[in-house]
Amino acid sequence: MTTTTQTARRADATAPRRPRTWLRLILMLLLVGLVAGGLVAFHRFKSGILKQVTASIQAQVPTVATATASLQPWQTQLTAVGTLRASQGADLAPEIGGVVEQIDFTSGQTVAAGAVLLRLRLDDDEAKLRQLQATADLAAVTLDRDQRQLRAQGVAQSTVDTDAGNLKAARAQVAAQQAVIDEKTVRAPFAGRLGLRLVDLGQYLAPGTAIVTLQALDPMFVDFYLPQQALGQVVVGLTVAVTLDAYPGRSFPGNVTALNARVDATSRMLQVRASVANPDGALLPGMFASVTADAGAPRKLVTVPLAAVSYNPYGSLVYVVRQDHDRSVVKQQFVTTGAARGDQVSILKGLAANDVVVTEGQLKLHNDAAVKIDNAVRMSDAAAPAIPQDR
Repeated sequence: MTTTTQTARRADATAPRRPRTWLRLILMLLLVGLVAGGLVAFHRFKSGILKQVTASIQAQVPTVATATASLQPWQTQLTAVGTLRASQGADLAPEIGGVVEQIDFTSGQTVAAGAVLLRLRLDDDEAKLRQLQATADLAAVTLDRDQRQLRAQGVAQSTVDTDAGNLKAARAQVAAQQAVIDEKTVRAPFAGRLGLRLVDLGQYLAPGTAIVTLQALDPMFVDFYLPQQALGQVVVGLTVAVTLDAYPGRSFPGNVTALNARVDATSRMLQVRASVANPDGALLPGMFASVTADAGAPRKLVTVPLAAVSYNPYGSLVYVVRQDHDRSVVKQQFVTTGAARGDQVSILKGLAANDVVVTEGQLKLHNDAAVKIDNAVRMSDAAAPAIPQDR
């Protein structure tokens, strides 16, 4: 009886708890359902907002500027930067040391070949020359006398031979002393323009001390480098045009005179030298110059403004405008570009003449996008654009 009673009591105690457990499960399911429903509603709301924003953006038709690709004659040109140098140039200096006694030039003077520029003090050099000349004269007299005695059999042949040797030695000493005197006179080795005077009267000059620079300025040489790929296009006699920042708007014509005998193994560049006439002395050695050379015969290429091409790591492209019923749409077109000149770039592949391309507003475009064309302001498409002058 006791056991049965206890079991019944336990059953009575646990019986009311079962409805509470089911209630908790139902509440949890309802909570999960509410969370899931909220997430679905939020996702639908977000998608709706995105669709509205996208539709609003797509509804705005971007405005672009356009240009028409044209077929134009194109002259292939080689361009490089070079350095001017004189056709002949030297820093003049005395061969031996001495004190400056006479200066016969002024800075910037134009001199002829052989003109005396500077003399060093001779000291006792002239006296030594006269002494040696006297010895040579005596040797000549002795030789003449002994030759007459030899014909009369008054002296031996060996005596005459010794006299002849003494005369030659004496004359050689005279020539050596005369060379010493001549070395103390500095002359212009060629005609040209002098630079700034670097010495003064009374100054002691060590051998090799520069006194002035002498440059032959007409013609001038311009040395420049071209890649080895241009070797087949550069020949002696090729016409070049030289321009300098010092003379804007002025071009100096010239011709290629020589090509280096080897290509630089480090840079794979070929050194080229051209000769440029310089009658007015406007060009000076050491100036920086831009060199342009026409290579080959002109040919016709499709050209567009530089602004029409978008350069990317994966390729260059343009947006071509097509008519789709009553609206204008753009198509992405990859192109192969060639050389550029001024505000133009040549198109080797990908475009045809009369194709209409976008020149402004590309950042707003995508493939098959509708556009509105407004060419009130056009991008420059000049082969040789001029720099606007301030008024």
